Amino acid sequence: MAVLGATGSVGQRFVARLADHPWFELRVVTASDRSAGRPYREAVNWLQTEPLPAVAADLVVGETSPDGAPDCPLVFSALDSSVAGTAEQAFARAGRLVVSNSRNHRMDPDVPLLVPEVNPDHLALAELQDRGGGAILTNPNCSTIGLVLALKPLVDAFGVEEVHVVTLQALSGAGVPGVPGVQVVDNVIPFIPGEEEKMETETGKILGRLRGSAIEPSAVRVSAACNRVPVIDGHQECVSVRLQRPATVDELKEAWRGFRGEPQRLGLPTAPRPAIHYLDDEAAPQPRLHRDLGQGMAAVVGRARPCPILDYKFVTLSHNTLRGAAGGAILVAELAVERGLPERLPLG
Repeated sequence: MAVLGATGSVGQRFVARLADHPWFELRVVTASDRSAGRPYREAVNWLQTEPLPAVAADLVVGETSPDGAPDCPLVFSALDSSVAGTAEQAFARAGRLVVSNSRNHRMDPDVPLLVPEVNPDHLALAELQDRGGGAILTNPNCSTIGLVLALKPLVDAFGVEEVHVVTLQALSGAGVPGVPGVQVVDNVIPFIPGEEEKMETETGKILGRLRGSAIEPSAVRVSAACNRVPVIDGHQECVSVRLQRPATVDELKEAWRGFRGEPQRLGLPTAPRPAIHYLDDEAAPQPRLHRDLGQGMAAVVGRARPCPILDYKFVTLSHNTLRGAAGGAILVAELAVERGLPERLPLG
């Protein structure tokens, strides 16, 4: 497989997670023209806490085109949205299965927007695409992933009508070089371009129903307010919900703690076990303490209590560059492979 945009923040997470993956072999890394032709160890400003994997260090960075990634039927895209749309389409037309972390194709009617524990049946959309033999799969915005993971057990058990969410989003979500220090030290920025709209629209698609060749969006109404805070990793969200059926706080906790999705039932390599941790500590979850639960792939929920305006409120936390980006996309690819999608597509 190949990683497109491998020198960026999310691209580095892909490389780190794929270096010793039991199913996928990293063969190709691509980046911008200024990095092409250089060994990856020289082209990348490695920002991860683990050492740069030896399997990637000497790979020569290629140009981001299908010709630059021969013999790679699976492609992970960590490209910036300014170039991702056309590049991903080119790889799909060349017969590749593209798993994208970029926003460009998320809301395309024929592209599944996948959180494997939440809507694995939407994977069937990929077989209906007409993209030259390949297909595009997407994972959602990082803040949306944490929200829908926490909502899914409640939707299944009680139904959800309305959601109000206020996010406290980590600096790593802004990519590299990120937000200037002078803006974020001793500060909270109450605006992230496009973030609120993504949460409000993507949630409806993910929680919607696949009917034939189209997704019928969920009727759940979402109001989001998104903030950038001086935390390195981990998006924390304060959520209030109105349920369709009555429930107690203990029943909510039981729904979260008992939840198992398709990745857990299939035993996929990247799947967290459990998918959701509910913590009883009244001061939990916290990014520094809890973002790495489940190797950064679990949702962490706490502080469930009655809401005087809606029915209940709680706090959820997820690791934005692992569960919300590279790890989530790798899990999507694992689900596609386990479900036999590559065998059913005429991949080039």
